[in-house]
This record gives sequence, structure tokens and C-alpha cells, in this order.
Amino acid sequence: MKREGSTEAPTRHPIDWQSEEFYDQAALDEELRRQFDICHGCRRCFNLCDSFPRLFDLIDESASEELDTVDSADFAPIVEACTLCDLCFMTKCPYVPPHEFNLDFPHLMLRARAVELKEKGKAPFVQNQLAQMDRNGEMIAPIAGVANWASKTTNAITRPVLEAVAGIDKKVDLPKFAGKTFMKRAKEDQKKGLLDANPNGPALGRKAIIYATCAVNYNNPGVGDAAIRVLTHLGVETTTDYPGCCGMPFLEQGDIAKVAANAAKVAAAMRPLVDAGNDIITLTASCGLMFKFEWPLILPDNEDVKALSAATYDISEYVVGIANKEGLLDGLQPLHGGVAMHMACHARAQNVGPKSAELLRFIPEAKVTVIERCSGHGGTFGVLKETHDVAMKIGKPTGRLVAKSEAETVCSDCPLAAKHLVQVVENLDGVENVPEAAHPIEVFARAYQLV
Repeated sequence: MKREGSTEAPTRHPIDWQSEEFYDQAALDEELRRQFDICHGCRRCFNLCDSFPRLFDLIDESASEELDTVDSADFAPIVEACTLCDLCFMTKCPYVPPHEFNLDFPHLMLRARAVELKEKGKAPFVQNQLAQMDRNGEMIAPIAGVANWASKTTNAITRPVLEAVAGIDKKVDLPKFAGKTFMKRAKEDQKKGLLDANPNGPALGRKAIIYATCAVNYNNPGVGDAAIRVLTHLGVETTTDYPGCCGMPFLEQGDIAKVAANAAKVAAAMRPLVDAGNDIITLTASCGLMFKFEWPLILPDNEDVKALSAATYDISEYVVGIANKEGLLDGLQPLHGGVAMHMACHARAQNVGPKSAELLRFIPEAKVTVIERCSGHGGTFGVLKETHDVAMKIGKPTGRLVAKSEAETVCSDCPLAAKHLVQVVENLDGVENVPEAAHPIEVFARAYQLV
């Protein structure tokens, strides 16, 4: 029986990235046209990202105003604009599996990028260099001061050169690098006994491993400090681990083989920790999504990946779970100013609900404004000169909501999204008060006066 749309929970099929047909250009084109034609007839996702307006404009401006007179060579900008946020699949599309139309637009864009990568033999140089998160972090950490000086948007010497040579838009507020990684800081604190679990904590008996994530380890160690102090304060026996990057930057490029290699390596390294009864805590929404959903679809038969996926929690999800089951300690203090809580796309795609907003509402007198629109950043999409202006355009409605909230802090489970939104707000007309960017666990730790 045919149905117009589905009200059932979306499901996903494993990615058939190791088959020859997956990379067949003719088969890909046939599938692109099949799904694009359905999207053209629906248009529900017109306001999510730039992929859909580009697709619909392409069709509307064609000779027949249908897909049959659109040249497949013109599909490239549609693929480029997809940030793999998954919102069309998770929140908008009525035709995702188990519906018979079987639409999965983000994974179709991923396949298109994988085919392009295989045909060209390598990813574009700049994107490939930016994706080397561990190499870049380890190389830059010893010279963090110089690198951060060079990356300032006000640096009229280095930023124009960086734009000309590397294609990184000179207007982008780039992430800063920490001179000492989160992993090094955590090990030093652990030796000093500063990370011992609170014997009076309600969650005493729980064991957790904080997966540092590349963004926290190299760029935002304060997020890790806040997370580990909140968990130990609540009685959780907490340590850290970071065998390597989750591979999300390579997924954006369509380099699925590289993602699979990272997944196998990290999952094998962390499997003994899972088997020892530890919960695995991720501090960045994209990493949580990779562990929970993308890795199992790329390596569906890998037992290490399955075990890691089942044991993984987002930090806000985990603390809310403690609050609901064991309870929280007294001592949370009101914070000055409200919080605009941006629900990052990769947090929403985990389908666990607005856990970060729930977390912040435990703070007395907290004024939390939930914002469920894309920030527009999308990894390297928000960084490169050819796409930065589009990222700013997509983020503008979200930035307006942040400004309207009059919050002093904008939070996101994605540190790049929060930083991007601050920059969007700065560029809005008539805005005087620009909020600071923070991770929700940092705000929660401040309320407990732990940082």
C-alpha cells in the first residue's frame, strides 16, 4: 500500500561503500535523479541549507522546469552545499526509510563525494590538510602563541596571505590552539589527585572515560576541564582517552575508507575500556554522532564499533541521566545573564532530545532560550572563501534569534557553531551586545563554581 508520507521513526541502511556499484557514475546519476525528483515534488526542505534552493532553482530555470532538462554536470553545486548535518533526514523528510521511496539525501551527497574522490584520486589540497586534525594539533601546539597571533582576523599581514594561498576566508574567526592539550592537562591533574571522584557524589559507582575529541584536545581544553570536574564532583570515577580523531572531517570529503580506518583503530583501542564497564563520553556533537550512528553504518560487522556505539553518551545527555536517576548535588548557583542554547545539528541527529537545554535548566533561575536552526558553519564549509559567505547567510536567521534572546552566552554542543554564531551576531545591523560562546557543560560547571 502506497503512503504519501511516513510517521514512523527513520531508519538507515548500512553504507555500501565497499561495493563496485557504489562508485559507478551511471548508477550514482540514476539515484541522484530519482531522489532529486522526489525532493522537487515535495520541497519541504527549502529552508534548511543551500543544497535545496540550488536544486530547486536549477530545475525551475531549466527548459521544461522539470529534472529531465537539467544537465547532470550541474549537480556539483548541490553536492558542495550539503554540510551532512542530517536535519533533512531526521526532522523534515517524510520519505526516509522505512518509507518505500527510501530517501537519504545526506548519504546520497556522501556517495557523490566518494565517487568524485575516487575519480580524482585525492581530495582538494586545502580541505585534506585541514582534515588532518591530529597532525595539525600536535604540530601547532608547541607554537600555539605564534599560530594564534597569525590567525587573528585583525592581522592584516598574515590573513590575506592565508586567504590567497590556502583559500581560508580572511573574515573567519578561526579556532585558537592550546599550548597544552586537554589530555596533558588531565594527566597532570590526575597525578595531583585533583580528579578523584567525590565520595559523597550521587553517581558514586559509575565509571566513565571522556573521549577528548580533537576540537577539545587541541583547541578547547576548557570544555574538557569543565566536563571532568562536573563528573568527578557528582561521584563518577572519570579518566580520559584519545586514540585519534573520529574522522568527521574526512567524511565531509567522502573519504569513507579513511573514516573506516579511524573507526577500526579507535574502537579497538577503546574496546577494553568498554568491556571494563566504562561509559564513553563525547564532548562534541559530531564525534558522538560518528560513534553512535555513522561508524556502525560504515562498519556494520565490526564488534568493537558496535560495543563502543552502545556505550557512548553525549556529555549533556550523561549528566541529565545522572540527574534523573541518582540526582544532583546541591550548590548550583544562579548565573548572570541568560543563555541562548543552539541545538547543534549533529546533536539533534542523535535523537536524544534537547539534553543540553535540560541540563542548563537545572541551574536556578536559568533563562534558557532554545534555538533549533542550523548555525550554517558545517565544518570547512564555514571556513573556505568560496563557501564562507553562504555559511554566514544560512546562519543569519539563527543569529537573529540569538540576538533577540538578549542572552549573554550562546551555547552549542558544537564549538565551531557557537563561535560562528557569535561572528554572525557581530555582523548583524543594530546589535550592541554580542554574547560570548561556550559549551553547555562549561556553563554548568560555572554554576557549580568548579571552574
